[in-house]
Amino acid sequence: MASGRALSGFEKYLSIWVIICIGAGILLGRLVPDVATTLDSFSIYQVSIPIAIALFFMMYPIMVKIDFTEVLKAAKTPKPVLMTLGINWLIKPFTMYAIAFLFLGVLFKGFLDGTEVIKGGEEVELWRSYISGAILLGIAPCTAMVLVWGYLARGNDGLTLVMVGINSLTMLFLYAPLGGFLLGVNSMPIPWETILLSVSIYVALPLATGYASRKLLIRYKGKEWFETRFMKYLTPVSIIALLATLVLLFSFKGDVIVNNPLTIFWISIPLFIQTILIFSIGYFVVAKILKLSYRDAAPAAMIGASNHFEVAIATATILFGLSSGAALATVVGVLIEVPTMLLLVYISKRTCNFHRDCHLDEKWCKGKECRSPGGD
Repeated sequence: MASGRALSGFEKYLSIWVIICIGAGILLGRLVPDVATTLDSFSIYQVSIPIAIALFFMMYPIMVKIDFTEVLKAAKTPKPVLMTLGINWLIKPFTMYAIAFLFLGVLFKGFLDGTEVIKGGEEVELWRSYISGAILLGIAPCTAMVLVWGYLARGNDGLTLVMVGINSLTMLFLYAPLGGFLLGVNSMPIPWETILLSVSIYVALPLATGYASRKLLIRYKGKEWFETRFMKYLTPVSIIALLATLVLLFSFKGDVIVNNPLTIFWISIPLFIQTILIFSIGYFVVAKILKLSYRDAAPAAMIGASNHFEVAIATATILFGLSSGAALATVVGVLIEVPTMLLLVYISKRTCNFHRDCHLDEKWCKGKECRSPGGD
């Protein structure tokens, strides 16, 4: 998203759209059970062509927004960038696995009975599959909606864009090995070729295409046209493609939801706790130690707390199949993302005086001056 704008109708009510897609997908699976199966059967090297097309259009609008020339300027403000990278790759993946295992593999295990056959023919326990979906969410730092969260929290929009670009680049190199390691710890099959292929298709390809088309369009049409015309019509494409994918996904998982209506609730609990935990570590602990200003602390913490659910859904689908529990778990991440992050935006504003150099309106600071005690 471009900085300086609020949530669109699609973005603001994303959770509601997801719920509608769950219902539509379940209904489709009941009334026309062969449709999704037939679409998913069109594949090359286990990559579903219809899903690949939909997922590319989920990713491309995100990548084309990034101005990578700004990444070079990150050296001028290294602390928030280092904080985000440290949380995203050294803390978040492992806390996600630990929390998901505690809840889905221990506390809620009795409610998640059963097995499933994933892509490749292996039979795995459902709770392990759900944990795998949580893992794929945990290793996918947000590179899209966080631009909106940072803006709503009145954070540093320029810094947010820089961190988005850096996270997109680091995902190219760290997503596959870290994902393979944690999936192995979870005793899930690790199709390395498929993991690398998914990163290439759903990160590298839209990243390269976005970078090239951005440069060409700005060169020949101008930056104003690119931002006011091209992006205006392209922005909804990502969410429309996401919703179409969800309809297909739930057309497969309809029976699981109908027979186990609490499944989504059980999965959402560890995901919600993980999001709150990671935000708290970044915003209240690390940012305070680094003495970051509020405008840097808020978006730096949010980019760690939120997830790049588009990549997670894509990877779960290509690794384990559109009908897998892992794919379902990544969709639950979409379901809780918007309300949870809006809650964190509110918390950020209400606690802005915890950090230095905060100049929000007094109503967000409980009547106090927006500066931490003893701040600069």
